[in-house]
Amino acid sequence: MQKNINIKNKKARFEYELLDKYTAGIVLGGTEIKSLRYGRASISESFCEFNDRGELFVINMQIDEYSHASHYNHKPKAQRKLLLQKRELKKLQKQVVASGLTIVPLTLFINDRGLAKIQIALAKGKKLYDKRETMKDRDNKRDLARIKKSFNN
Repeated sequence: MQKNINIKNKKARFEYELLDKYTAGIVLGGTEIKSLRYGRASISESFCEFNDRGELFVINMQIDEYSHASHYNHKPKAQRKLLLQKRELKKLQKQVVASGLTIVPLTLFINDRGLAKIQIALAKGKKLYDKRETMKDRDNKRDLARIKKSFNN
């Protein structure tokens, strides 16, 4: 079992412009949290959606089946409910409906008390030219770091 579980969604920062961040709890079953503590999860292709009752769910989050479980194991890609305060949920739902924004998960982690938390962000999709600009900036920073390193040696 790992000490620090910190599963990141690297695609989210590239695909979306992040506007507002929140930390939410997740409703998990017994084998789900056990599998998560071993670091066997992925949030790279997941997103969040509201249901008709105003509850927020994370969709497409992959938590692998727990290897030591019997036939009571969980489904790997089930919808999982997120826990936020009511006013935060209403604020997010209003922004998603009104301006067409989306909610994406950024990181999945276990806090000091042993509870699974997920950091979500209200995001706006980037255009193709914004993505190209991000790639240029990343390449320029990498080249600059190489030049600085060779200059210092």
